[in-house]
Amino acid sequence: MSEDHHSQITAEEMAQAFEEEAEPVDLSGHAIEDWVTLAAFWGMSLCVFLQFFTRYVLNNSLAWTEEIAINCLIVTVFLGSAMCVRMSRHIRVDFIYRYLPRTAGRWLALAVDLVTIGFFAYASWLLWRYVAVVGGERMVTIDLPRGIVFYAVFAAFVLMFLRAVQVFVHDWREEGPRLDEPGPAGG
Repeated sequence: MSEDHHSQITAEEMAQAFEEEAEPVDLSGHAIEDWVTLAAFWGMSLCVFLQFFTRYVLNNSLAWTEEIAINCLIVTVFLGSAMCVRMSRHIRVDFIYRYLPRTAGRWLALAVDLVTIGFFAYASWLLWRYVAVVGGERMVTIDLPRGIVFYAVFAAFVLMFLRAVQVFVHDWREEGPRLDEPGPAGG
């Protein structure tokens, strides 16, 4: 049996909550990749809505909306990954850190940071080579180069690499990440 942890308020108190002065919005914690990812997400949403509307309401589907929505999804995923690297929000297993001494945990976390940097550097290099081979291919439904999407993914991997370096430098200067809390380098 669960207990109710919410305090009961009256309808009048609830109505007065809308009259309270709103706090100013602070957007300083967002970086450029956040805004580009948001734009790609809304582009994808618009294409999906347009596809649904033309297919089920007008009964005359626009073929290009699906391909553009897929490409926007790809850009959203990889730029969103760059956001996660910056904020140290990727899934990690921190079980072992609880049983290691603080110093050993710090050095292990720094080693993991270095492996992450190496991975993103190698993935960036591989993607650069891949784009050089297939970047000139055309999209199926719209006469645009697929390289647009590939270069966006390449830029996301380079950004992930740079953000991973940034996290490593932060972890090094702050004497290691705070492994008990999520956020930029754990804090």
